[in-house]
Amino acid sequence: MIRRLFIANRGEIALRVIRTARAMGITTVLGVSSADAASLPALMADETVLLGPGPSSQSYLAIPAVVAAMVAAKCDAVHPGYGFLSENAAFAKAVSDAGIRFVGPDITTLEGMGDKLAARALALEAGLPVLPGGAAATREAVHARAAETGYPLLLKAVAGGGGKGMRRVDRAEDLDTALDMAQAEAQAAFGNSAVYVERFVAKGRHVEVQLLGDGTHSIHLGTRDCSIQRRFQKLVEEAPAPAMPEEARAGIENAAVRLAQHIGYRGAGTAEFLVDATDFSFYFLELNARIQVEHPVTEAITGVDLVEQQLLIAAGKPLALTQTMVRPVGHAIEVRINAEDPDADFRPAPGRIARAAWPAGPGIRVDTHIAAGGEVPPFYDSLLGKLIVHGASREEAVIRLQAALARIRIEGVPTTAGLHARIASDPRFAAGGVDTGFLTGLAS
Repeated sequence: MIRRLFIANRGEIALRVIRTARAMGITTVLGVSSADAASLPALMADETVLLGPGPSSQSYLAIPAVVAAMVAAKCDAVHPGYGFLSENAAFAKAVSDAGIRFVGPDITTLEGMGDKLAARALALEAGLPVLPGGAAATREAVHARAAETGYPLLLKAVAGGGGKGMRRVDRAEDLDTALDMAQAEAQAAFGNSAVYVERFVAKGRHVEVQLLGDGTHSIHLGTRDCSIQRRFQKLVEEAPAPAMPEEARAGIENAAVRLAQHIGYRGAGTAEFLVDATDFSFYFLELNARIQVEHPVTEAITGVDLVEQQLLIAAGKPLALTQTMVRPVGHAIEVRINAEDPDADFRPAPGRIARAAWPAGPGIRVDTHIAAGGEVPPFYDSLLGKLIVHGASREEAVIRLQAALARIRIEGVPTTAGLHARIASDPRFAAGGVDTGFLTGLAS
């Protein structure tokens, strides 16, 4: 079993990993930047190690410094959380070369799934449907591929995720400008400017499947819907995906497991699909080879601790769960509370937290790393915390969400809490099954 776990991340996911590791009797060592040295995760970890200054390129993304820190701390495993180095094959190899276990898939899987075009090819091998489009290595090739795919279309970064390096293009005359912007953003975010072309589905829903695998056996833990997004980044997630015919749901779940089995997946992962809301046809998008920000909604309906499963699999344990043992109960919804100004195009708003009061009670969970007096650094993602509600039905979960949002009090920085209150009270959201264009028609 793992004895000393290095956590190569920050914020609420670092605290989330600490909580489960402690329950399993595992000592935690947290790598921190100077900006996070006094953070709540740093106070809660058994030990902390300074990685470098605030900018992530000099701390959380500095592979030599991170690996040296875990070696010096005599750790036998590292949990990368999500973002940062969580899907970086070079980091996983450096960890392995240092004799330390990487809590996640093997290097081959990380390489295959980290490149969206390679992942697309593997999905086709496994018999999964994909959207029209494909590789385009030069500007001329992009134009040719776009003409073949048709408009509207998406330009998407080959590397990375989180909505970076993505641009919708509605007309051929806008293609060159969009391509320049997508490539520049992809280069800045991932060090790789390569993009590819994919057809845009106007009435699309973003539906994903939580997977667990031990390299031999794979199972799913149901669906999640993440269709409410801004700039291709998720704001609201729920499980199971609402307003879906059972045949379509089963088809997506089976396709996800088929892909996991095909590549011998090991660890927790998420297969993401685009669902056409008009006929429920679905298309594979990508496989995120890590824990997801939205994993708590799956934990709420299944009772499965996904971080615990990650640590057990990393320790070489065979998957103890079978598909028939997974029996989801009720409905769960998560909203991301970010330090952003929704009225200023979601501009990040770092600063000092003057007050932080979160709701509590039956069916309410809050994953956060902030407290009054704490600082929101300018260097990282703006996520302050996640509010998760669980009810016996979706209707009950929505009512619980509305009441919980009304009790959030965060002062000192603008947040998205008010936006979420408007979303939760919108009749279209109450009905379920909204598509990715939902925010466009949301009343202010």
